[in-house]
Amino acid sequence: MQEAPPWWPAQLARAAGAEHRLALTSRNAGSAVRRALARRWPDAMKSNGGGCNAILARESVAEYRSLRLRTWPERRVAQLARLREGVCLVNFHASADPQLAARELERLSLEALVWAGDAPLILGGDLNLRSPGTIAGKLVHVGQRDVDHLFVRGLAPTAQAQLLDRDVTIAGRKVELSDHVPLAVGLRVQDAA
Repeated sequence: MQEAPPWWPAQLARAAGAEHRLALTSRNAGSAVRRALARRWPDAMKSNGGGCNAILARESVAEYRSLRLRTWPERRVAQLARLREGVCLVNFHASADPQLAARELERLSLEALVWAGDAPLILGGDLNLRSPGTIAGKLVHVGQRDVDHLFVRGLAPTAQAQLLDRDVTIAGRKVELSDHVPLAVGLRVQDAA
C-alpha cells in the first residue's frame, strides 16, 4: 500500500491475519491532530491525515528495511522485505515529477537487486511513470495500470494481470478504497536453470 494513513496497516493486518511493516512518508508532523481531523473529515483531509507505505504479508517477514530515496520536495521511502521462504518484496511510491521518479526507480532497482542477492524479487507500486521501460535490465514487467507497475526477477506470472474493484459496499453505502485500481498478478517461483 502507498499513501495510507499510518494507523491503517496494523488494523488491516489483524483483519487479514497478516504481519505488517510500515514506513512513514509525508505529512506526519503533528500526527495526533492530523489523525483526529482525518477520522472526522476523511474526504476533506485526504492524504493530509498523514502517510505511510505498508507491506502486509501472511508469511513471516524474515528481514525488513526502509530506504529513503528523497526528502525534497516530498519524502519518498521504499520498503524492502524478505519473506521467510526467501522471496523479496519492494514497495514504492515515486515522486510525481517523472524525471525525479525515473531517477528514484533507477536507484531503487539497483539497490534492491543487490539487497535481494539471488532470491526471487518483486518490485512494485505507484511509480508515477506511464512507461518506466526496463529497469536495471534484470527485472521483467508483469503488470501495469496507468502509473502502477509490477516487476519481477526469478518469478513467472501464473496468469495475466487483473484489475480488481476499488469500491466496496459497507452497510449499503459504496466506499472507494483507493484512487488507484488494485492490480493483482499471480506469481510462482521459476525453476532454477
